[in-house]
Amino acid sequence: MDKLTDEQVQLALRSLPEWAETGGQIHRTYRFKDFVDAMKFVSTVANQAESDQHHPDILIRWNKVTLTLSTHDAGGITHKDFDLAGKCDAFAAPLLPPPPPTQPSATPSAKASAAKPGPKKSRK
Repeated sequence: MDKLTDEQVQLALRSLPEWAETGGQIHRTYRFKDFVDAMKFVSTVANQAESDQHHPDILIRWNKVTLTLSTHDAGGITHKDFDLAGKCDAFAAPLLPPPPPTQPSATPSAKASAAKPGPKKSRK
């Protein structure tokens, strides 16, 4: 399998927005609800890696799992890395906690009324 050019890597990363390239490798950190879910994910990744004969570097820190991929035989990043990265994202999806709800932005009138001080209460 041929090593991808820098341009090909950047193009492929567009389809995996949570992944980044550093030093000729792609990597992503997943944050799970707890250690048990992190280990379920790692076990699934390990089985797929064995099946594909393509093994990521795996760093486990309680509920966080960082995967780093490169194709050593090719001396860099190949399509094989992006294929496994996509599979790993699919494995993680049902185990990842939902993203936090977004805060609705306050309207200008709501901001203005929040900034106005209310009447002062007298202390007796």
